[in-house]
Amino acid sequence: MEAGVQSEVGPVAGSFPQERPTRRIFRDETLLVLALSLGASGVSALISFVGSVTKPGGLKDQAATLNASAAPGRPWLDLAWQLFGISTALVPVALVAHLLVREGAGLRAIGFDRGRPWLEDLARGALIAAGIGSAGIAFYLAARGFGFNLTVVPEALPDVWWKFPVLVLSAAQNSILEEVIVVGYLLRRLDQLGWSPTASLAASSVLRGSYHLYQGIGGFIGNMVMGVVFVYLYRRWGRVGPLVVAHTLLDVGAFVGYALLAGKVGWLPTA
Repeated sequence: MEAGVQSEVGPVAGSFPQERPTRRIFRDETLLVLALSLGASGVSALISFVGSVTKPGGLKDQAATLNASAAPGRPWLDLAWQLFGISTALVPVALVAHLLVREGAGLRAIGFDRGRPWLEDLARGALIAAGIGSAGIAFYLAARGFGFNLTVVPEALPDVWWKFPVLVLSAAQNSILEEVIVVGYLLRRLDQLGWSPTASLAASSVLRGSYHLYQGIGGFIGNMVMGVVFVYLYRRWGRVGPLVVAHTLLDVGAFVGYALLAGKVGWLPTA
């Protein structure tokens, strides 16, 4: 009986192909990952932008709200929806991790691991955030002033105890999703597909700008420039860790800063 069981189990255990994935598999896999995540967000942002520019009135008179209440007046249900949205948004990252593990590489291949002291990633990320943050605010205010951007409302959550923890979690989720997929994973796959470094940089940067197009032309251009910087730094360091830290700090500053300053300072536009 044991021999019979072993003879049946053997072929099943060895049924997974061991050969290296083909270029076609890498291409199809990449398209599917993007279709399930930020590629779809780019199409959604384009449709939203078309709706904004064809709507009567200027772009700056319209608002783009990033973190809104999902159940107004029902804080516990709202919290459940917020946590659900954050967790499900990270599913494509789990898929990417699975695909990289099956490839025999894992997240270490894109530098999203603890292979280096975490203080190094933290320090680099903080420096990036400090450099980009002030320039980003100035660019947004200028773009909105010239009518190229909607008024961005980083948060519109109720004043409840979980507001700031959820904003921090939302910032971390955005950062992990974008940097793992748009920088680490996408560049690795494009390299494997034989794309030149310049073409890969352009693809990653334009993709980053595309899913921010719902904010207006300013959001598209500003994030595309940020994408160029992030790709350059990733190529230099071989790690997305510092980029995740930088992006998280930038978003925390935007979300929490808006919550604390909206309506209290004259230079910050509000809807």
